[in-house]
Amino acid sequence: MPILRSKAPLRISFAGGGTDVSPYPEEKGGAVLNCTIDKFAYVTLETEAGRSGGTDVESLDFNLKANFERPTDLFYNGELDLVKAALKILRTPGTSGPNDEWLRLFLHSDAPPGTGLGTSSAMTVAMVGAFQHYLKETWTPYEIAELAYRIERTELGVKGGRQDQYSAAFGGFNFIEFHGERTIVNPLKIRPDVLNELAYRLLLVFAGGGHYSNELIERQQRGYTDRRRESVDALDATKQLAVEMKNELLRGNINEMGELLDEGWQLKKRFTEGISNPSVDRMYEKAREAGALGGKLTGAGGGGYLLLFCDFAKRADVGRAVEAAGGRVTNFSLEMTGLQTWAVRAERDSHRLQAARNARATKAL
Repeated sequence: MPILRSKAPLRISFAGGGTDVSPYPEEKGGAVLNCTIDKFAYVTLETEAGRSGGTDVESLDFNLKANFERPTDLFYNGELDLVKAALKILRTPGTSGPNDEWLRLFLHSDAPPGTGLGTSSAMTVAMVGAFQHYLKETWTPYEIAELAYRIERTELGVKGGRQDQYSAAFGGFNFIEFHGERTIVNPLKIRPDVLNELAYRLLLVFAGGGHYSNELIERQQRGYTDRRRESVDALDATKQLAVEMKNELLRGNINEMGELLDEGWQLKKRFTEGISNPSVDRMYEKAREAGALGGKLTGAGGGGYLLLFCDFAKRADVGRAVEAAGGRVTNFSLEMTGLQTWAVRAERDSHRLQAARNARATKAL
C-alpha cells in the first residue's frame, strides 16, 4: 500500500470567535470570520506488513513515540490523547479488513498547539483526512469537520467551538454561521486586490507563551449561562462585528479593518478574566504606538499569536517595535485550500531515485 499523507491549514480569526462555543450558538446563533494561512498540520499514514491490530505513533511536536497495540492502550493520560481519541473513533482493531492492519502515524505541525492558530483542530482534521483516504470513504468537508469536532469535543472533552475544524476542512476566507449542530460555511468571494492588500497590511506576531483554552472557555461559558451582562453583551456585539467586518471586506473597505479589529479585541477581553495579560497588553500598546491600527490575539486568549493590522508605511516600524517588546514576527500568506490528502508510491519512487543515481554515477565515470 502507498504511503498516505495529509495536510490541513491553520487559521487566523478576525471576528466572532467565542460565539461558536455552546450554549451560545444553540440559543442565539454564532458567526465567525476567518481565513486559513500557509501553515499546516501534517499526518503520514502507512501500514506495516506482518503485524496487525495496532498503531505506532510519532509526534515531532511533542517529541513522543508510542505504541498502541490493544484498545485498552487508548486511555487518556495527557500524552498523545488527541491521537488516541482519533483512533477510538476512526478504527476498531481486531476487526477484519483495513482496521486490522498495523498502522504507523507520523505527525507534525508548523505551529505548536495552544498558540491560537487552531493547530489541534487542524491536526485532527488531517488525521481524519488520512483515514478517509486509507478507508476509501467519501466524506464531505462538512462530515470531516463534524468527525473532527466529535473526536476533540465529544470523545476527548476539550472545550471549544466548531470554527477551527470547519476552517481546516474547507480552507479559504469564510464567514461561518453556527446554529446548534447546524453549521453553514459561506466562502467569501473577496477581490484579489483586496486580499493582496489585506495580506500586505497584516502582521502575525508570536507574543510568547501559549494557553490551555479549557479553563478560559469554561469561564466564558459560565459568564454566559449565568447571564452576566458584560459577557452576554460582549458576545452579542462580537457576532455583530463579524457581520460588519465581512461586509466591509466584500465592499473592499480595507481601511476599516484596523478599527474593527481593535473593537473586537476590546470586546473579547470582556468575555472573562484572563483573556489578555500584562505582556500581551504591553506588546499591543507598543504596536499601536508604532503605527498598528488594531489587532487581537488569534485564539481563546492568554497568549500565543497576535494579529496586527498596520498602516502600509508603518508595517516595518510595527515589526521592530513588537520584536523589541519580546515578540517574534512570523511570515505567512493567506491560503485558499483546505484539507488535502495524497498517496506517495514509495517503492516506485525509490526505484526511480536509484535509477537516477546510477545514471549520474555512470556519467561521472
